[in-house]
Amino acid sequence: MKISARNVLPGKILNITHGAVNTEVTLELRGGPRVVSIISRQSADGLKLRKGRKAYAVIKASNVMIAVD
Repeated sequence: MKISARNVLPGKILNITHGAVNTEVTLELRGGPRVVSIISRQSADGLKLRKGRKAYAVIKASNVMIAVD
């Protein structure tokens, strides 16, 4: 994965809650802190997110995105 954002936090997916349009993703970061992100359902499906999978919180301005390898 190559990305220009400087704030990339590795973690694992702790929880996924799908809604009709959006999906809430909770990542557990190293050391225990958690980050919650709301992404589109289409993006969540495209990333093939699942509990326990390694993922990254990519923070840019006031948004938190999810990235996978």
